[in-house]
Amino acid sequence: MCLMINNLLDKLYSERTLSKDEFISLINCPKDTSEHLRSLAEKVRIENYGHDIYMRGLIEFSNYCRQDCYYCGIRRSNTSCPRYRLSFNDIAECCREGYRLGFRTFVLQSGEDPYFTDDRICKIIEAIKRDYPDCAVTLSLGEKSREIYKRFFDCGADRYLLRHETANKAHFKKLHPENQTFEGRMECLQILKEIGYQVGCGFMVGSPFQNAECLADDLLFIKKLNPQMVGIGPFIPHGQTPFKEYSAGSLDMTLKMLSIIRLMLPGVLLPATTALATIDPRGREKGILAGANVVMPNLSPVKVREKYQLYDNKVCTGEESAQCRSCLEKRIQSVGCRLVVARGDSKNI
Repeated sequence: MCLMINNLLDKLYSERTLSKDEFISLINCPKDTSEHLRSLAEKVRIENYGHDIYMRGLIEFSNYCRQDCYYCGIRRSNTSCPRYRLSFNDIAECCREGYRLGFRTFVLQSGEDPYFTDDRICKIIEAIKRDYPDCAVTLSLGEKSREIYKRFFDCGADRYLLRHETANKAHFKKLHPENQTFEGRMECLQILKEIGYQVGCGFMVGSPFQNAECLADDLLFIKKLNPQMVGIGPFIPHGQTPFKEYSAGSLDMTLKMLSIIRLMLPGVLLPATTALATIDPRGREKGILAGANVVMPNLSPVKVREKYQLYDNKVCTGEESAQCRSCLEKRIQSVGCRLVVARGDSKNI
């Protein structure tokens, strides 16, 4: 078994892809092969990005959402969620503070909030690009029309993150209500690519009803889409969702998937997510050792950070705070890497 898996790893390292059955075998491989996978992924990360880890300033500016995804704590039906919206001035202040701290990418993330119209989002994008022309603007605002995506791009948005959540249609239906379609999500990602965004997709590891076949479908989809960023993290249940009784995804499987993605797409930007740090105190560091090269500390005002609860027990203070950059630098240095002040554009083009 170990010889077969090692052969698969060597094939993935050299050819950058596998068949669906081969991916399933790799996903199901015993834990004692994980060090070979991890070391290959770290080697590829260093070959492409050296020891540099890019930091993004995350601004979660609204937790209102019109959607009702079964796994998400800010879903429309969660009436116990304390809602908030940041003002234009609040967002501007987050950017001022972030720029002072050395951030050169701002990630504007929210639920699908109808209050933030096209005009309001465009005003925010234009202000950031005017005041900080050396910075990249990343949007993560959910599903929009082609016209809206194009307008945001024309206003100066550089990147767009839209997690596909699963590339298996039957699985997608089990995670979302009927008004959200697998075809719609896939079309949005294709539109973003066509417009010219640096595109990010991603999925939860260990989400309800997920199996090795679903994960293999995710890998094959990601290889075909060829995005500039892939954001993955473990599923963590939220107590006010239909999935509250399901178990969280595992650290080991999440690290395995990070490493496989690094081997598939050597130049991709791959975050060590907040969810990793939530399920393990050193989850971020382990993610970097598994091939990740991006961290996304929180620039949102402290008073609202705990309200953007996509899942329970989200880490939102301490080293997760953008203001504690020195703490984060020490953590990154502990695994032989360094935080860099740069836009950090993807090498996967």
